[in-house]
Amino acid sequence: MKFSAVLFDFDGVLVDTEWAIYEAWYRTFRTNGHPLPLEIYTQCIGSDFDTWSPKVHLEELTGKSFDWHQLDEARQVEIRRDLEQAGPMPGVVNLLEKLKAAGIPAAVVSSSSHQWVDGWLEKLGLMSYFKTVVCRGDAPRIKPAPDLWLEAIRRLELPAGECLAIEDSLNGVKSSKAAGLNVWAVPNRTTACLDFSLADRVCASIEEIEV
Repeated sequence: MKFSAVLFDFDGVLVDTEWAIYEAWYRTFRTNGHPLPLEIYTQCIGSDFDTWSPKVHLEELTGKSFDWHQLDEARQVEIRRDLEQAGPMPGVVNLLEKLKAAGIPAAVVSSSSHQWVDGWLEKLGLMSYFKTVVCRGDAPRIKPAPDLWLEAIRRLELPAGECLAIEDSLNGVKSSKAAGLNVWAVPNRTTACLDFSLADRVCASIEEIEV
């Protein structure tokens, strides 16, 4: 199937950021005497803590309140340390090069902030591959609502049915399907436990995707 554009989620699709974030939360839970199974944590992947909050969950488990400002700052230090040497996911640069050669526009559609996403794209030299980057704040609602995807295809001036979304989270799959896009799921080590039967196709990695 040929597509007029390919729209990529960011976290867990272009860069394996999600595992470091999960591990930082896992350590917080373990320090307070509780596990954090992936099957529970993945509820917030691709969205935010309004969908499911590890903070609320830990407070419910422990019956305690926490100084989240201090813990958040410490966790961000851990995450950035663990991601210091991170690069693009396998197959990403090759696929982006093929899309560029074929004249097929690419976009990023993420529930994360521009500061986070743009920073990574610049750091890894990927920004020039994308015609547009749509993040939190560019549309009224983030995933699992379809708003970010709808804003992206508006900017691309293309029908949703001609575009392919590449996602790694269930929230992302739901939101892109709701926007009318074709959706291929590429689970990673954080999201492999999820049921992606809603997706049009499930790929083992970006390396499987041909244009």
